[in-house]
Amino acid sequence: MKELVAILIPIACGCVLPIMIVWLNIRKKINETNQRTQIVLAAIEKNPDMDIEELMKKISPKKKLLKEKLLAKLQWGCFTTLLGLGFTIVGLCLDYRGGMEPEDLEMCYLVGGILSAIGIAFLISYYVGKRMLAKEMEAEEQLLVMQAENK
Repeated sequence: MKELVAILIPIACGCVLPIMIVWLNIRKKINETNQRTQIVLAAIEKNPDMDIEELMKKISPKKKLLKEKLLAKLQWGCFTTLLGLGFTIVGLCLDYRGGMEPEDLEMCYLVGGILSAIGIAFLISYYVGKRMLAKEMEAEEQLLVMQAENK
C-alpha cells in the first residue's frame, strides 16, 4: 500500500494538479466572458441605440501595465528566493543538529534549491525586462497622462 501511495503522490502533483489549475483558470475566464456577454445582450435589449464599444470598455477587465507586470515579477522573485533560502537554512540547521533522516534533509535542500532558482529566474526576468521595455513603459505612462488630461 505504501508503494502505491509513493507512486500516486508524484503523479498527482506532477500531472493532475497542473491540469486542474489550467482547467480552473480557463473555466474562470469562460464564465467571465459569458457574464460580460449577458450584460451586453441585456443592455442591447433595453436600449438598442446604445454605444456598445463604450459599454465594452467599461465592463471589460483593465489590462495590466508593463510596469505592473514587471513589479509582479520582482515581487515573486523576492518571495521565492527568500523562501528557497529559508528552506536551505532550515536544512543546514537541521543537518548541523543531527537527528533527521538523510532523505528528508535532501528533500529540504532540493526544495530550497529549486525555489531559489525559480526566484533568481524571476529576478533576472525583471531586470532584463526593465532594461528592454524602458521606452515602452515611458510611452505607456505618457499615454495614460494624456488620457487623464482629456477626461
